[in-house]
Parts: sequence; C-alpha cells; structure tokens
Amino acid sequence: MVDVVLVLAIALLAGAIVGAAVPMVPSGFLSLAGLGVYWWGAESAAISAVTVAVLAAIAVVTALVEFFGGSIAARAGGASWLTTAVAAVVGIALMLVTGPVGLLAGLFGTVFVLEFVRGEELEGSARLAVYTTVGILASTAVQVLLTATILLGFLVAVFLL
Repeated sequence: MVDVVLVLAIALLAGAIVGAAVPMVPSGFLSLAGLGVYWWGAESAAISAVTVAVLAAIAVVTALVEFFGGSIAARAGGASWLTTAVAAVVGIALMLVTGPVGLLAGLFGTVFVLEFVRGEELEGSARLAVYTTVGILASTAVQVLLTATILLGFLVAVFLL
C-alpha cells in the first residue's frame, strides 16, 4: 500500500527543487512543508529528530538565500542599499509581467542606471549590474543544490536508515 504522507512529502520536496529554479516559488518553505508533513504524518517515528532538524536548518538557509541572494550579490559588488532595494522592486514587477527575463533585465537595468546616476562611471555601473545579475543566477543554482540535498537526505533517512 502506498503511504500517502510519504508521497505528499516527496512531492513537496521535489517541488521545492523545481521551485528553486522558478522565481517567486518559495523553495525553502516547500522543503520545510515536506519535512513537516512527513514528521507530523509519520508520527515522528520514521526519521530521527536530529535528521529533521538538520534538513530543516538547510531549508531555512535555502529560504534565506532565496530572499537575500540578489541583494547580497549587489552589495558585494558595491551597489548602494537604495539601488539594491529599487532594483529588487523593479525586477519583481517586471518578472510578473514578462517572467524571468524581465527579472534579470529589470535588475541589470535598474542597477546600471541608478549607479550611473549616482556618480559611477559607465564601466563601474556595468560591473555592478553584472554582479547583481550573476548573483541572482548563482543564488538560484545554490537553491537548487540545497533543495536537492534536502530531498536526497530525506530519502536516505527514510529508506536506508
């Protein structure tokens, strides 16, 4: 007989991997939901509390990367806090209209224009815009790896331990 709780948990954890690559899908929270569903539905006996705690901690790190990865990259490149905040708002707004391409174009364009207006040279503005765009792409890759790690750890804990 198929365990519905296990199937639902695996579906949520697998959905988190897909969600990591899709903007505005909370991959870290999907992973937490999958772990929570299984922990609650399996009456916490199937996997240890330590395993759940470690996987949940990875899910929280994933959520933090998801929310702050682009901002961290922009700040690491030297963009101002104001530029970072405006770029995030513009990127999200454009993403809702045009999808992921709008997000990347919005971030790049906003950082470039605002930093140029702020007094950066053309080359410096372009460097900051590239840092921000690459940072968003890198944070997506990190999210995919972290959510895949959570799913793999979960499967090992359930089926092999």
